[in-house]
Amino acid sequence: MDDARAGQPGTPPRSVGILGTGRIGAALARLCRDAGFEVTAASSTDDPAAACAADVVLLAIPLGRYRSLPRERLRGRLVVDAMNYWWELDGARPDLDDPTTSTSETVAAFLEGARVVKAFGHASAWELENLGRPAGDPGRRGIAIAGDHAGDRATVAVLVDAIGFDPVDAGPLAAGVAFEPPTEIFGSDATAAELREMLGRFPRSQRGRVVARARGDV
Repeated sequence: MDDARAGQPGTPPRSVGILGTGRIGAALARLCRDAGFEVTAASSTDDPAAACAADVVLLAIPLGRYRSLPRERLRGRLVVDAMNYWWELDGARPDLDDPTTSTSETVAAFLEGARVVKAFGHASAWELENLGRPAGDPGRRGIAIAGDHAGDRATVAVLVDAIGFDPVDAGPLAAGVAFEPPTEIFGSDATAAELREMLGRFPRSQRGRVVARARGDV
């Protein structure tokens, strides 16, 4: 592949950078290496330059620390947000608990110029570590993808499929609120068909109604 095209919307990635080396980051690093991608992982004490230069950069740090991300290095990059808000870990954070926006939209606003897609965050660590399956396997699980550009969602879908999961296109980045905690999808370890059903039910769920009221959709 021409280096100039690597990481462009709709282009299959060759390299993956991972910021965060906890359980989720480690599981994604192993899956990506096993799938044949070039992988560079960086912890909070590492120089993130190499990881940020990858075709796709996965964010797997605690969400409460998103402002520590090297946003200048991520400008123009395809960035996959796998982070979640936990008040027990992050403390009370009105900016991350605001039903008028999704947490990935908050991250995208901070990472001005980056192309942010939400994926992987609803999967349990156990699912990522144990449930990757070949395409067509009836037990294959699904991973929901939300992003504002179809080409970027398509690129992330290639990555999801390559590491053993069925991609489920959830639409724009704002739709990522449907698979944040505490929604039905979060931690469900569901198949692609089940994920689609859950996405369809979200507007009628308690969290969905809270979001709709906050956004003036009802």
